[in-house]
Amino acid sequence: MTRLSRCIATALLALAIGTAWPAQAQDKVLNLYTARHYQTDEALYANFSKQTGIRINRIEGGEDALFERIKSEGANSPADVFITVDVGRLWRAEQAGIFAKIKSPLLESRIPAAYRNPEGQWFGFSARARVIAYNKNTVKPGELKEYEDLANPKWKGRICIRSSSHPYNLSLTGSMIAHLGEAKAEQWVRGLAANLARNPQGGDTDQLKAAAAGECDIAVANTYYFVRLMRSAKAEDKAVAQKLGVVFPNQQNRGVHMNISGGGVLRNAPHRDAAVRFLEYLASDQAQSYFANGNNEWPVAAGVRTNNPELESLGKFKADAINVGLLGKNQPLAQRIADRAGFK
Repeated sequence: MTRLSRCIATALLALAIGTAWPAQAQDKVLNLYTARHYQTDEALYANFSKQTGIRINRIEGGEDALFERIKSEGANSPADVFITVDVGRLWRAEQAGIFAKIKSPLLESRIPAAYRNPEGQWFGFSARARVIAYNKNTVKPGELKEYEDLANPKWKGRICIRSSSHPYNLSLTGSMIAHLGEAKAEQWVRGLAANLARNPQGGDTDQLKAAAAGECDIAVANTYYFVRLMRSAKAEDKAVAQKLGVVFPNQQNRGVHMNISGGGVLRNAPHRDAAVRFLEYLASDQAQSYFANGNNEWPVAAGVRTNNPELESLGKFKADAINVGLLGKNQPLAQRIADRAGFK
């Protein structure tokens, strides 16, 4: 072999090695766009990487900003998985066509049909119930049994709730539309708006604190905010929770309204296999238990131990079995109803 031939052979070998290594490295990477801003999720990512050797590159941001970024990046997007809270945002992403359709027997067996897209475009991995909290000094147990009760004139000037335009409330109104129809849902929203103790302000924790302080008697909030107060290291937070009772509405009929935190594999995911493995990991007992213990959310997979006594202390309840995707579909109408009803 001549010197020139050896140089050419060496160059070709180097080129072959150079192209092979990035491909191997590529299989060990997952690019995650997430709108979950909970520090407790760090353990989820670390455990996944430890078990699989797949390194997670994480981009965090607001739901809308990440959604628009994925759309603008198009086919060149490096994102593999998009995770967000509230099913309305998942439904919007589905409608925009950014999710791939995933066929995973594991996900289909682990995630209840009510908490996933029928075509496998997105899956819910943790659930939160939207409950009614009440000041135990001013409201008697049993006075509130259903969401419909919030529109009763009896509660005029006594209810605190965050903005009607927040996705959590849009999903709640979306469930009322699904069960009652548009006309009765609008009547309910008008009644609720007429019963507010103040203009909507702040988040769910602010509503709970206001009810405990006597600024109102009733607050509407997701369960994990209440349990977060119960588990807080601050005495004043624990005191708030102790002053409040919790109602899981509509236990005699459809069940309490549920929302999810979830995600899906993106259509242009460069690391599709790693993305599917990540979603399947989130459905595992370990991850499901961590959702419960880390952020006080309910596991969606059956039979998972939460290791969260405070969460379990809320008791067993009947959950609405409606597919949550319908709630997302109803959100635009829910906003129009709120606007018509003057619910800010």
